[in-house]
Amino acid sequence: MAVGRFSQVLLVLFCHVLYSSSSFQPALVLDMAKILLDNYCFPENLVGMQEAIQQAINSGEILKISDRKTLASVLTAGVQGALNDPRLTVSFEPNFVPVMPPALPSLPMEQLIRLVRNSVKLEVLENNVGYLRIDRIIGEETAAKLGPLLRENIWTKVTHASSLIFDLRYSTAGELDGVPFIISYFSDPEPLIHIDTVFDRPSNTTKELWTMSSIMGERYGKRKDLIVLTSKRTMGAAEAIAYTLKHLNRAIIVGERSAGGSVKVQKIRIGDSGFYITVPVARSVNPITGQSWEVSGVSPSVNINAKEAVANAKNLLAVRSAIPNAVQSVSDIIRQYYSFTDRVPALLQHLESTDFFSVISEEDLANKINYELQSVSEDPRLMIKLTQDPPVIIEEDFEPENIPNDPAFLTNLVDTVFKVRILTGNTGYLRFDKFGDVSVMAILGEQIALKIWEPLKDTENLIIDLRYNTGGSSASMGILLSFLQDPSQQFHFFTIYDRIQNTTTEFNTLSGLPGPPYGSKRGVYILTSYYTAGAGEEFAYLMQSLHRGTLIGEITSGTLMHSKSFQVEDTDIVITVPFINIIDNNGECWLGGGVVPDAIVLAEEAVDHTHEIIEFHREVRSLVEGTGELLEVHYAIPEVANKVSRVLLVKWAEGSYRSVVDYESLASQLTTDLQETSGDHRLHVFYCDIEPETLHDMPKIPTAEEVGYIIDALFKIEVMPGNVGYFRFDMMADIEVMRAIGPELIKLVWSKLVNTDTMIIDMRYNTGGYSTAIPLLCTYFFDAEPLRHLYTVFDRSTTTMTEVMTLPQIQGQRYGSTKDIYILTSHMTGSAAEAFTRTMKDLNRATVIGEPTIGGSLSSATYQIGNSILYVSIPNQVVLSAVTGKSWEVVGVTPDVEVDAEDALAAAIKIINLRAEVPAILEATGALVADNYAFENVGADVAEKLAAASGDYNLISSKVELEAKLSADLMTLSGDKCLKTTHNIPALPPMNPSPEMFIELIKVSFHTDLFENNIGYLRFDMFGDFEEVQAIAQIIVEHVWNKVVNTDALIVDLRNNVGGPTTAIAGFCSYFFDADKQVLLDKLYDRPSGTTKELWSLPELTGARYGTKKSLIILTSGATAGAAEEFVYIMKKHGRAMIVGETTNGASHPPETFRVGESEVFLSIPTTHSDTTQGPAWEGAGVAPHIPVPAEAALDTAKGILNKHFAGAKK
Repeated sequence: MAVGRFSQVLLVLFCHVLYSSSSFQPALVLDMAKILLDNYCFPENLVGMQEAIQQAINSGEILKISDRKTLASVLTAGVQGALNDPRLTVSFEPNFVPVMPPALPSLPMEQLIRLVRNSVKLEVLENNVGYLRIDRIIGEETAAKLGPLLRENIWTKVTHASSLIFDLRYSTAGELDGVPFIISYFSDPEPLIHIDTVFDRPSNTTKELWTMSSIMGERYGKRKDLIVLTSKRTMGAAEAIAYTLKHLNRAIIVGERSAGGSVKVQKIRIGDSGFYITVPVARSVNPITGQSWEVSGVSPSVNINAKEAVANAKNLLAVRSAIPNAVQSVSDIIRQYYSFTDRVPALLQHLESTDFFSVISEEDLANKINYELQSVSEDPRLMIKLTQDPPVIIEEDFEPENIPNDPAFLTNLVDTVFKVRILTGNTGYLRFDKFGDVSVMAILGEQIALKIWEPLKDTENLIIDLRYNTGGSSASMGILLSFLQDPSQQFHFFTIYDRIQNTTTEFNTLSGLPGPPYGSKRGVYILTSYYTAGAGEEFAYLMQSLHRGTLIGEITSGTLMHSKSFQVEDTDIVITVPFINIIDNNGECWLGGGVVPDAIVLAEEAVDHTHEIIEFHREVRSLVEGTGELLEVHYAIPEVANKVSRVLLVKWAEGSYRSVVDYESLASQLTTDLQETSGDHRLHVFYCDIEPETLHDMPKIPTAEEVGYIIDALFKIEVMPGNVGYFRFDMMADIEVMRAIGPELIKLVWSKLVNTDTMIIDMRYNTGGYSTAIPLLCTYFFDAEPLRHLYTVFDRSTTTMTEVMTLPQIQGQRYGSTKDIYILTSHMTGSAAEAFTRTMKDLNRATVIGEPTIGGSLSSATYQIGNSILYVSIPNQVVLSAVTGKSWEVVGVTPDVEVDAEDALAAAIKIINLRAEVPAILEATGALVADNYAFENVGADVAEKLAAASGDYNLISSKVELEAKLSADLMTLSGDKCLKTTHNIPALPPMNPSPEMFIELIKVSFHTDLFENNIGYLRFDMFGDFEEVQAIAQIIVEHVWNKVVNTDALIVDLRNNVGGPTTAIAGFCSYFFDADKQVLLDKLYDRPSGTTKELWSLPELTGARYGTKKSLIILTSGATAGAAEEFVYIMKKHGRAMIVGETTNGASHPPETFRVGESEVFLSIPTTHSDTTQGPAWEGAGVAPHIPVPAEAALDTAKGILNKHFAGAKK
């Protein structure tokens, strides 16, 4: 956008400037443009500028501007507006004489010292707060010259301050190369930090600025507080320091937004005129933000008048100095009082590791600690806040009152505290506004039994009114809960853990109640309001979690009881800590926040709503039972239906349905229970005031006029490039409808697709419909004979099994069974569309591409539950695969190739193109194997069998799958694990390491040792190429071979040697034979050339031979392969070595890589084998050891053999 804007603005500007009676303006503008192109630090914004200027010159528009200063102002406005850079200015100054200030390093030492002392102020304020003011940032060269002075007079004195105020308010000059030293002073030595990148346009160079690993003097470090002061005058290098320290989270910036200067600005004369243009020639980019302090300046963390910055910084440091003590105080309170003792270690560790860099006030500190505690504890009761008022301590003193033992008084007290009535419908009503202490409740036991439970014992339901209950003793809740349970069953209600007392109290059913229990069968309804608090809302919560009651009314107050508040020392911060946990019988702890009723209504309307809910609850059991009965009759899987039916009744008996308060909530609860118990998401209960329409009502047969519209609406077709048919339909129509539209469908749709070579059937938007047309649709993709079993349908309602077959006769031409079919699916593909897709997949007639389908049902029916407005949708049929006998329902159809639905069509086309290449790839593979495989007869046989197996590749879906199958087939047909597909790995460029690098590489590649009895040990895990080895033979001899050549016996360890080139085999073998006689080591047959090469020992070697006289043992394992096997084979064949270990891998001589035709498939083909009259020498079979032992025991076995040999020789 900057480029386009610049070109357009300059075009308009210059059209009005360039023409004059004199001719200096065009040259002036062109010269200015040249200066910008060569010097402006944002060259990317200048693209197209010269063309725009030339176009303006040629346009001929006239605006005479004879006044030079006016022209300069116009040019300034134009260039600033075009590039959005206020630093670009044009001026007319014919008498301007550039004055270059002397560089600091060139000044005499006395002047440098005076300059530094005048620009630096240092003092230590109260509380050991350091104050450092620097008005000029000195550069790297000057700093090095004045090193001892700066160290002794500035940095050493600052280092020992507890915190530091770094004042840059008056810093208006300096060198940017001095920035790394100051940033390093406030950082650790490691790791080095990339702090800035500076681009210089005239030199077209980029320089990165990093912190320094070593600096003069002791570092201030990064752990003590640092505040940087800025003002509107802060400019240049000082801005770079402030910006960097801010975004490294190392310093808090206090004061005003800085000036927004530049890294480097030059005033350049435009040609020979008196005009000058001021241009920023360098720019800074911060690596953290990707932006810069230039122009926009550095915004402060605390925005305040610069004159007040020091005082504000002192206050801020005072706040920050209190952070460690405040955090420690909070930690101590949590450690001593917090009721979740298992969470305390994590909370304390988290607080200890929290970064409080951003805290600039007590309010920030309170909010930060609160946020961190909440994120770890997930407990809303644990709160930190700032308050000017002392914490309110809620006393929970439930000491027993001094109650006189006077029956009349006790009776009057019960009548006052408890309100008992019998409402209409034989519904009991009990109200009390506070839970009394347990001891008081014991004293009042007989009166409570007489005045409360006797009147209520015969009611059908009970309303407990807690709308005005403000709390009380939590322990007394157990008494009331016991009255509401069956006394014959021991039941756990809740547990109270008290952190202060460190006690755990369990509350269970109480025995020996003073009055008749109300029991657990009858309905209990709890009324709540915004005033319900403390033990009142705890009781409501427990009744809900115990499934013992139905809550009706308003959300409770959420008043935090069982908590203590403490003021954090020397602050206005208050921490509230819960010290008691109430844990329900499910092991869950109530964390406050208010209890949400099952039915939310206004408190004053709660009683009326309760009567309505009581009436509704009278029919809940029959509706739950009726739902189960409908499942038992109609659900497609009888054993699941019986299980679900039983579970529903158990849940009702346990009280799980007490929370339902209307048909909507009952339908939701039933749906949840049905789906969770059965695992079938298709089961669904809903309510409807009118009888719902049934999906499978008899379909309407379309008229002749409607047929064309239906075909256009349902079917989309296209013949794509490569004669690929595309067939999309979004609904499965009924068989009768299909028959009615059949002739037109054949004419308008099928006739255009039937002669394509491949077809893509798009079911991504097909959500189902009727299943009756599935056999007809499938039939088109199979031959007429024999009829194919598509799937079996089990109908639960009729308990019948129906095998669905292809049809013997259809209208129109069949697509046949040989052409490829691809079906596209999505998460929307459902029911009948899934049945068609799964059938085609199971019968290997189609490749399915896309997303797993929804897992719908072939047929679901809707049944009314009793005479209610509730209905349940039940799948009553199950489709069983003709191949596996299993159902796809519920889980859906998993595609052969799983991709996002929107990518399915592209994926299908890609597979089609791949499969079109497969025949040619197989043919080319066979030819390559026949012409190049080392064993000619085997190669010809593999090629013939591979051609015959081409039909097995019809369902290949990716290049990876093709390569894997081709590899498996080649290995199976040849019996050779080395004949397989591979990847074309480009050869690495040749390395030219130094002799020193070669030596280190050799030391790593070879391992030598010297055992008892002068037994040598040599291990290397790969053979090298002869040309490479020959070049470094002398180095290998000096650093490896000479260590073992003079031993009396040698163990060569090839257990981990995986092969490599065989070109160096002859040379290595030669070391173990004598020089006076050449040995024919092996004959190698090369299949591509049809020639046999003789492998002889070499007459000349680098270094001494080991010879034939000394003992040689070679260690092998199942991993020993390729060139290593060839070496073992030669040495064993010539009787030169004893082989100890395991049979080798049975690989081959190093295979060659061949490209298969023009494809991107590559083959690894062994082309050479050891030529023997008995068949393969070791290829495919491996080399058997003389002494077979496990690989891990081979070395000890070899040493034992040689030690025994030497011991016998000494005797």
